[in-house]
Amino acid sequence: MSCGKHHDSGNCVCDILSEIVAAQNDVLSDCNTSCEQSIGDLLGDTGGSGRDTVPVLLYCKGNCKPFKGFGARRDSIKDIKGSFYFRVKDVDKDCCATLELLRDPEDKNEDPNSPVEQKTGNLKATGICISVDLDCFCHVTCLPAITALS
Repeated sequence: MSCGKHHDSGNCVCDILSEIVAAQNDVLSDCNTSCEQSIGDLLGDTGGSGRDTVPVLLYCKGNCKPFKGFGARRDSIKDIKGSFYFRVKDVDKDCCATLELLRDPEDKNEDPNSPVEQKTGNLKATGICISVDLDCFCHVTCLPAITALS
């Protein structure tokens, strides 16, 4: 896959994430590991696989380190959560994305220092969303498609 089959904003990360949003929306009514493979797994050969999310990691321009987002649930502002793993909720025409933090409910490490310190065996949607400017990223890693919504 180049930088998005159906999008051509001039920003590779934006185009890939736009394609993921489109694929995720298709399965929701309301190399062998790549973004293309994950999108294909999400859609399934027959139009649905039961999976609803392509988890992504983003890497910042300049330092090329994995991006970690932070947020809190509306009812618990004192309970800040950090994550390196995201579900793309939306990407607008200006390449501003809404990302939902993904967390393993069993992971008690509220503020992991690296992606490998965060449990990923059972990533679930948290309901915690952040907005990011995709022009700030130079790389996206797509993990295999999962079922994150419950």
